[in-house]
Amino acid sequence: MATDTLKIGSPAPEFNLKNVDDKIYSLSSFQDKEAIIVVFGCNHCPYVIANEERLIEIQKDYEGKVQIVEINSNDAINYPEDSFENMKIRAAERHFNFPYLRDEDQSVAKAYGATHTPEIFLFDQKRKLAFHGKIDDNWQDPSAVKTRYLRNALDEVLAGNKVSVPETFTIGCTIKLK
Repeated sequence: MATDTLKIGSPAPEFNLKNVDDKIYSLSSFQDKEAIIVVFGCNHCPYVIANEERLIEIQKDYEGKVQIVEINSNDAINYPEDSFENMKIRAAERHFNFPYLRDEDQSVAKAYGATHTPEIFLFDQKRKLAFHGKIDDNWQDPSAVKTRYLRNALDEVLAGNKVSVPETFTIGCTIKLK
């Protein structure tokens, strides 16, 4: 990637990307939300697939206050399963309750310094990075999770507090560059 990963406290880089509903979304599309979670994901990574239901549940549990936005930056030429058409199919099959956006030129992944899927960036109401890392401590078995990093960070942000664990290492597949 061309840039370093965003540091805690950094402003959210803007984006204008097409969603699977063919509408364009940007950060300002969610200005009424108290927090935004930007997740870099894709269709084929087993780590992303294992966390899809968790993201759907988080969006449902924090409805009205928080907006999840998943961005697929993978090269769709060498990884056709990550094409925009296949993203539409995946979002419909899994009943995503959040936008699933296509970063065709990979500029948004580069702006965020994202390297993996899933990689989480949580921004507070001022759109400053409050948390970066992974959803929880067990991607394979939701019933064995002991620490819910993202939910804990969300609760702290929504309470107006500093996030006690602002960064974790990211585990997943690498973003497939062109």
